[in-house]
This record gives sequence, C-alpha cells and structure tokens, in this order.
Amino acid sequence: MEDRAAAAPGTEPGSRNLLARVVAALVLAPVTIAIAYAGGWWWAALVTAAAIGLFVEWLTMVGALQTPWTAVAGSAALAAAGVAVAANRGVAAAAAMIAVGVVATMLSSAAPRAWVGGGVVYAGLALVASVLVRHDADFGLVALIFVLLVVWVTDIGAYFAGRGIGGPKLWPRVSPKKTWAGAVGGLAASLVVAGAAAAAGVGKTTTLLLLAMALSVVSQLGDLFESAVKRNFGVKDSSHIIPGHGGLLDRLDGFVAAIVVAAVVGLVRGGVDGVGRGLLMW
Repeated sequence: MEDRAAAAPGTEPGSRNLLARVVAALVLAPVTIAIAYAGGWWWAALVTAAAIGLFVEWLTMVGALQTPWTAVAGSAALAAAGVAVAANRGVAAAAAMIAVGVVATMLSSAAPRAWVGGGVVYAGLALVASVLVRHDADFGLVALIFVLLVVWVTDIGAYFAGRGIGGPKLWPRVSPKKTWAGAVGGLAASLVVAGAAAAAGVGKTTTLLLLAMALSVVSQLGDLFESAVKRNFGVKDSSHIIPGHGGLLDRLDGFVAAIVVAAVVGLVRGGVDGVGRGLLMW
C-alpha cells in the first residue's frame, strides 16, 4: 500500500516504476493463484519458501545476516514448521518448531536478539496462517483468494489514489509518501472485492463488506509496520528481488498482516479444519 514513485505522475521515472510493478504483478499473480488452486504440498512449499525469504530479508534489514548460523537456524525451523502444518501435525507442532527457531537464532546472533527472534515469529506466523486458511477442504481456496484479492486491490487503490489525489500524509515520519487519500482509496477498492464475492454467492453481503474493510485496514497497518521497521534501521527497500516492488517484505507486508488476522478469526470460529468457513460464513 505504498505510494512509492518518487516523481510526479507522468514523469519518466514514475512511469518506469509503474510499468515494472505491472509487469511483475502480471507474472506473479497468476503463478500465485495457480499454486493456491493446486493447494496441498504445492502451496505449502511456496509459502515455506516465501517465509524463509522473508526471514532472510528481515535479517538483512536488522543487520544480522553476518552470522550464517542465524539464517540457517531460522530457515531450518521455518521449514520444519511448514512440513508440520502441511502434514496435519497440528498448529502446536508448528508453533514448537518456530519457538525452537526463535531460541536458536537469538543464541547464534550478535545482532539485536529481540529483532532476530521477531523475524522468525513474523515469517512463521505468515507461513502457518497461509497454510491453515488454504487447508479448509470446502472454503480454503475461496477464503485464500478473497484475502489475496483484498490485499492486492487495496495496494492498487492506494497507489493510484495516493498518486492521483495526494493531500495530507498518513504518517510522514514513518512513510513520507503514503497519504490519507491512498488509504481511503485502498479501502474503497477492497469493497469492490467484497461486492463481487457477495454477488457470486460466497457469503452475506454485509459480512463480506465488513470483513473486506477490516482486512484492508489491517493490510495497510502491516505495510506501515514494515515501513516503521525499515525506518528504524535506515533501510529503504528490504531487497530488490521484485522489479518495482523491492523485496519480499515490501511486497508481502500487507498480506502477512491480513492473512494472520484472517487465520485467527477463521480458527476461532471454524477450528483447524474449518478456517476458511469460519472466516467467510457468519
């Protein structure tokens, strides 16, 4: 949900940035949806790889990648957690693997240890939540696509509303380019997804609208959280792996926050095997 372009609309640098964002999205979005559709171990493998990537970028951001064992220990714990939750060994088993990873990384790093352990938790929560939402045999795919679309259109709406309207800054000390217009534009865009889902018979209109609004706000807060962490460590982008978007952390910050909240809601209402139903069916 970043208004990232440094130049004004229509200038060459801004146009190049927008083109890079569009091309990257046209490649990544279909691949993500295809693997989400396949589900099972395919989705778990993608999510686990992404979680490890998030963790490595986090270590780079907080200045802890100089100790190789830190990355190895955290990555191994995340891989074990991914296997545990994908193999239906339970959330407790995955949580135990993540806890081991937190301890191992904190002991192996000379960097700020709370930040290093926090990276395992951040990536681990994203991993477990993503697999749990998709795990629901009846509603998992629909719930996951709903969350993905809400996050994506929130990002798109915020980008264009922020660039086109401008106005007061949302939180200039943390993210100088984000505006209130962008935040509202992203929120409005999420309502389109909710309306389309309701029209398709996914759930009740009022419930889906409220859910989309909540997830849109949460995804924007997730974006602000990552911006605050980068600001704290003097980092502009977590990496440059995705053209026009920066790194995995830059691209997935909103999704991490949204999918974790979605999984918690679904888990409370539907149990481990009914997270998708619990999220969408009220």
